[in-house]
Amino acid sequence: MRKITLVLADEDQNTLDEMKRNFTTDRYEVLATTSSGEELIDLINKYNPDIVVMDIVLQKCDGFKVLESIRKSINTKIIVQSSLSIDGFINKAISSGAKYYCIKPFDVQTLKDRIEDLLKPETSQTKVFFNARTPNQIEEKITNIFITVGIPAHIKGYQFLREAIKLAIANPEIINSITKKLYPTIAEKYDTSASKVERAIRHAIEVAWNRGKIENINNLFGIKVYSSNEKPTNGEFIALVADKMLIEGA
Repeated sequence: MRKITLVLADEDQNTLDEMKRNFTTDRYEVLATTSSGEELIDLINKYNPDIVVMDIVLQKCDGFKVLESIRKSINTKIIVQSSLSIDGFINKAISSGAKYYCIKPFDVQTLKDRIEDLLKPETSQTKVFFNARTPNQIEEKITNIFITVGIPAHIKGYQFLREAIKLAIANPEIINSITKKLYPTIAEKYDTSASKVERAIRHAIEVAWNRGKIENINNLFGIKVYSSNEKPTNGEFIALVADKMLIEGA
């Protein structure tokens, strides 16, 4: 059986090395790796691989430029894997020719399954795939969690807390910089201050605890996390919800 050929592109060398290891098997052949968008275009034209797995963020030119440069000239199937989970980025990548948009961190086996799907006969290639963590699914899961724990939608902290959880899912490390990065990022989006974001999120969590839905919270996470006298910090609550969603493939 002929091997499936790939070219891999990512700005981060560790990610490239890990992907190359994952695809160094009897089934796959990695023809080249690069961190440069310009070089990626040259490699695609040179090798015409079956599959390209690339990030949107690349050196010299980004993934969108790569998609625009090659979409009309090759049959290579493009898979985007990125930490950018905003609707606009996903829609632009798909409309520019990407066949699958995968949010980091991604499941390798799921990625391999999608590659097999994409290389089936043409009659089965009309579907564009997204991984489990599409924005709409994330929104729905967060909404369900907020309903369960008793955070009402009308308070200001509801939207800030929702945004904080999405940021923590997209970049788990941000929870370690909650004051310097997470709050300011949300504040910039909503044209407010980081201190107001912090206070509003704290108020949203306090509302849930004051409503006495501690049992619902413990049932949600499958263990007794808190008692009525134990209220989590903003960071603890955000991390707890984000970790639960990541474990469940959010």
